[in-house]
Amino acid sequence: MLRLGILALLLATICSCGSVAEPRRDVKETKMATDGLELGNFCVCLTVKDIAASRRFYEALGFSQVGGDQSQNWLVLANRGTKIGLFQGMFEDNILTFNPGWTPKGEPLETFTDVREIQRQLEAAGFALLTRADESSDGPAHFMIADPDGNTILFDQHVPKPGKR
Repeated sequence: MLRLGILALLLATICSCGSVAEPRRDVKETKMATDGLELGNFCVCLTVKDIAASRRFYEALGFSQVGGDQSQNWLVLANRGTKIGLFQGMFEDNILTFNPGWTPKGEPLETFTDVREIQRQLEAAGFALLTRADESSDGPAHFMIADPDGNTILFDQHVPKPGKR
């Protein structure tokens, strides 16, 4: 049992992504978690040192390219329902990304919760925003928050608000 605890501590140390801004700790109790706030398609965006080497590594694990352009230093790879973005020289830390308005295959949805509505609900629940989506816009938009450990979470909508297409 002690070995398992040491292994968990070692993995937590190895997988640490560093810190961003200190997140707010006073997030209100809310039913969002149990009601399942619709956040959109999910992808882990990894900052990599050598995109070609990272691509080969993840392809050996069964991932294949579904988006991006390696010559521009970014790729999106998928293995069934799991997506990984590889980004070389674009940002410092790994980012958890939700894409409202997209299916897991990157196809636009007819109905979904708009990123500005997600932003309003999270702010009402006490989340501090690192960046804001323009509430007056109706096209693509994004905002960011940080979890209690400083990990960045990006809500990045690439399609217009539902009903605006």
